[in-house]
Amino acid sequence: MMTEPRRLPPSGVYAITSDRAGSPAEFCDAVAQAIEGGARVIQYRRKYVAAAVQRREAAAACRVARELGACFIVNDDLPLARAIAADGVHLGREDGDFRGLRSELGPDFIVGVSCYRSVERALEATAAGASYVAFGSFFPSRTKPDAPPCPLSVLEEARRLLEVPLVAIGGITPENGGALRAAGADFLAVISGIFDATDIVAAARRYHAIFEDHGAESHHA
Repeated sequence: MMTEPRRLPPSGVYAITSDRAGSPAEFCDAVAQAIEGGARVIQYRRKYVAAAVQRREAAAACRVARELGACFIVNDDLPLARAIAADGVHLGREDGDFRGLRSELGPDFIVGVSCYRSVERALEATAAGASYVAFGSFFPSRTKPDAPPCPLSVLEEARRLLEVPLVAIGGITPENGGALRAAGADFLAVISGIFDATDIVAAARRYHAIFEDHGAESHHA
């Protein structure tokens, strides 16, 4: 039985699943390890598996996240997020219009919006009820190698103008994440740096340490 949905925490490690091969049990174990290492949010993002597999994996991983106290977000796929009673959905530029979703989904469903390097898009998203907005890629990324770079100044400007949590993504490492946190990021989103690591728990802990070093409180609290 599913426990109650979780609200978005104020800050922390935002771990995004990778397409690394593995059984459903291994996939869920990797999610559990990321949470053990300090991930506060798990985003289900699997581009190269069948829809039926996605449904089973996402439902199982959502249960794991709930049991371990993490927030569970589905990337791109609102029907899947609703079908498995996820905590929310994350939408990119090609994933449909975020306007009107808040009235459709209710006040508690988490809606994240990718804003790339556009503060204007972030302002539009928050006006439409987005729970958080994401910026990047800040550094070269293996996941999205062609993504245009996003300067730190975009994050700093967004921090001045917005009250919602800000997520930074793109090539983030334990060494460069502190600069993003200092510039205003509430969450650091990481894919391969956690889920492609040999020791997922240890990798997540290195990212979690950034929040201990720079303060775990929200920038907009």
